[in-house]
Amino acid sequence: MTRSWISDTPDEVEHPPIPLGLNKMTIPRASLVLTVVTGMGLLLSSIWVGLSAKAFLDDLETSFGTTDVDMLKQDGRWLWEVSLLFDTCSAREDDWEWPDSLAGQDDVFLLPGEVRCEWKHQGDGDSASIVIHNRANVTLNLVMEISGGGVVFDANSQPYLIINDLGANESRIMEISLIESLSEREISVTATHISVLQAQVRMDISVFQGDLVRDVHIQDGDSVQVHYTVWDADSGDELDDGTWVETAGEPWFSIEGFGWSAIGLDIGNDRGAAFPLTPGGNTGTSHVTLLPPEIAYGNNEGHELEETWLRFELTLERAPVSE
Repeated sequence: MTRSWISDTPDEVEHPPIPLGLNKMTIPRASLVLTVVTGMGLLLSSIWVGLSAKAFLDDLETSFGTTDVDMLKQDGRWLWEVSLLFDTCSAREDDWEWPDSLAGQDDVFLLPGEVRCEWKHQGDGDSASIVIHNRANVTLNLVMEISGGGVVFDANSQPYLIINDLGANESRIMEISLIESLSEREISVTATHISVLQAQVRMDISVFQGDLVRDVHIQDGDSVQVHYTVWDADSGDELDDGTWVETAGEPWFSIEGFGWSAIGLDIGNDRGAAFPLTPGGNTGTSHVTLLPPEIAYGNNEGHELEETWLRFELTLERAPVSE
């Protein structure tokens, strides 16, 4: 073996073998291998993300279901309706009038069109009942939203509420509440299909303060004693009157609309304790509600009032001892 001409040490010492890991050719090869492995990893990650996204979208589609827009519409209208129970509603855009006979309407809809309603409240914390009617032959999932401020859905104390599984031809009633002292304000309530965003029904409400401000406001679940008078809304015939004890909201004994009609009644701090012992001692408020058959006797097959629209006037006589 030839030794270096300037070295007095063996070649093996002066020029030791380069370890494999530091070989000039090994580094590019390692980089190449690392690049290939990294590329494969990115490719596999991309495939995994793509499959995950597809699975998510499939689940989303399954959750929302396939929506046939044609099944949500009839005669140019979306097949659900929104209204207050108060008998204070009229055409939202002055484009229709109430028919002479509510019960005689030969139509799938209960209302001639979208409504504008008035809500005369009796102070901060007062409530009202909203009803939504599904007139379609399919189940609906809707997003309810209140615009304008100062009013929320009582169920979640928010200005929005998701309505799940509103069955075909089913009606559902919900409570809204004031969270501000409003002397006057215009608000709107919309009901939008959860997967067909252009499918929206709107109600406008003119909110204003009445002259009988009260501290106790009846809400869902309160036990109340009311005096009522009920009329056939078409003929004007008085059908009954009397005093009744019931639970506001979902009633124990009465038709659904009667219990929800008690929402929004108010009374002084005495809660009616002096009534009827003291002349003029009743501090309870009154209001009138309009009930279509769907929330009156419409589900009582064969009942004489099965197809009758009812108009109730309620006066609060006593409220719960504690809220």
